[in-house]
Amino acid sequence: LESSLLTQPWASVCFGESAFLAKACFRDTGYTLLISNLSGVWYESADAEAVGQRSKELNKRLTVHVSSFLHHLCKLMCPLLAGQPDATTSFSCHHTAGSLSLHVKSELSGLPFYWDFHCCPAPMEMVSCHLVRPLIRMSLALQYQVQELTSLLLQKDAEIEDYRESGAILSRDRLRTEPFQEKTFQQNFMAEVRSSASPPSC
Repeated sequence: LESSLLTQPWASVCFGESAFLAKACFRDTGYTLLISNLSGVWYESADAEAVGQRSKELNKRLTVHVSSFLHHLCKLMCPLLAGQPDATTSFSCHHTAGSLSLHVKSELSGLPFYWDFHCCPAPMEMVSCHLVRPLIRMSLALQYQVQELTSLLLQKDAEIEDYRESGAILSRDRLRTEPFQEKTFQQNFMAEVRSSASPPSC
């Protein structure tokens, strides 16, 4: 489950007025959920035995196989993570510095279905593996692309200026562009990065 979770993308989700980033992996043998508000990271990993025990406590009237519970949980969570939550399913979240609980209310086989994800703070290695290292790699890749594009724009400006000095005239004035200002671009870029350093609001 842990290795499969690595291949899952982060998704922006809202529980009430609180915004989070989340990813999850469901299998017949259990599930793993990872959730963050960029101030903390919580997770829960539950095997089939733990799911079976909790389902008996929360859904006494339902007598279905554990794999059916896991399949149903996957059907409830996947649309949420895809940005298309089911209107018939409700989610509520309560979190403190030491824990996070996600309560789910839906239906299964015509009966009420309840589930509670009990998440604890994720260990540092998990945070590093799923959040820190991917973000650093992405940041480095974007920095490299910005450097390449900046260099290309400066070369294009030099090429255009050479054409102008050679007497070339632009046939359509609407295509005229101002020279690329690298310093201004960098300042605007950093300002945008600082302003977006929190999860999107709900």
